[in-house]
Amino acid sequence: MGEAKRRKATLGDKYGQEPSLVPWLPLTKSQAQEISKWVNRSTWIGIGLLVVFWVSVRFIGPAFGWWQVN
Repeated sequence: MGEAKRRKATLGDKYGQEPSLVPWLPLTKSQAQEISKWVNRSTWIGIGLLVVFWVSVRFIGPAFGWWQVN
């Protein structure tokens, strides 16, 4: 018996389906990639917001006389 037939006999109905990446969290590879894409995008948005906040505190606020940076 070939390896593919042996694997099909062992897995039964689960044969051909994407395996779960983490046993205790049933995510497929495509779902994990989608989560990774969203996390990566939100991380860059957070970095951008942090830069905007820093620029406003460091330059915009003092330019309008709202506060002084010592």
